[in-house]
Amino acid sequence: MGTIREYKKDDGTISYHAEVRLKGYSPQRESFRTRTLAKKWVQDTESSIRDGRHFRIAEAKKHTVKDLIDRFTSQWLPQFPERVVRQTAYLSWWKERLGHLLLADFTPAVIAEARDALLSEATNRQKLRNPATVNRYLAAISRALTIAMKEWGWIDDTPMRKVSKPSEGNGRNRLLSLEEKDRLLQECKLSPNHHLLPIVSLALLTGMRFGEIVGLKWEDVDRQNRTITLEKTKNGERRILPLTETVERILLSCQKTDIALGLIFKPTSPINRSGLVDIRNAFIKALQRAKISNFRFHDLRHAAASFLAMSGATQGELMAILGHKTPTMTRRYAHYSQKHIANVMERTQANLLNQE
Repeated sequence: MGTIREYKKDDGTISYHAEVRLKGYSPQRESFRTRTLAKKWVQDTESSIRDGRHFRIAEAKKHTVKDLIDRFTSQWLPQFPERVVRQTAYLSWWKERLGHLLLADFTPAVIAEARDALLSEATNRQKLRNPATVNRYLAAISRALTIAMKEWGWIDDTPMRKVSKPSEGNGRNRLLSLEEKDRLLQECKLSPNHHLLPIVSLALLTGMRFGEIVGLKWEDVDRQNRTITLEKTKNGERRILPLTETVERILLSCQKTDIALGLIFKPTSPINRSGLVDIRNAFIKALQRAKISNFRFHDLRHAAASFLAMSGATQGELMAILGHKTPTMTRRYAHYSQKHIANVMERTQANLLNQE
């Protein structure tokens, strides 16, 4: 709420000191020659804070959205090398479209309008962006604004608090039947790309992402402590998986052809960095030969999670294996554990009846 105090100076002139205090925001103060101007400032300031339009005026009027993005990409983003390429691409869109705006003018309404533009624009492939992709654009600029607020003092609050994200729905959930799984593994075995079968097998057994698998190094595999350490994951945090006997056998089979230290799955072509293109092309051809449609490599991760859930893995166990920070992403696999739960209830109930 706002207060106005009257002060009389030594020369007899009067000034009015206005102050606005709202919970969750730092106090705002200003001096005026008249009470009328002070009242107007209090009203405008309170209104702009509640509408998410108020920032630390001096700093927010010094810096533009372009300044924000340039400093963020040069100082903060390099700490996370695995995010640089994608995050820079997202932020470039904001810079090109709204980089000229002062941070004071980068309001929730402006961001919401940009969000709607992202949803309605066609990409280079002449397709509309899906809500999940749009949310990644929003998350990129949101992170930059948060750093500007917490560490640089450029703004008092982030306007992203008042911007809603488009609903992503339940997400893609194409799973692999046991018959499809057998056909796929057989075709991978016949593939001329000798990396394909072990990579697909690891994805099915561990739920690791494609980038996590092809980025594996021999030093990440600790046979003594029976662990696999994933240093570079999607959320930027280290994840440790148990080294099971089956997974160990697969990795040792790779060592026969790739004895030298370094990446477990070496590039199969000097042209394609990490051989990613070769592996993906080989996977697509294996799917075609196996007559499996509407299936992507990332769906192997969902398949692994569903198989684990059907084997009785709890939500907490799935979160640990898949590296999910919140239960939200893991809940999609809950119904696959219903059969396991039903079997547990059947056994429990049968035991209870036998005891009577």
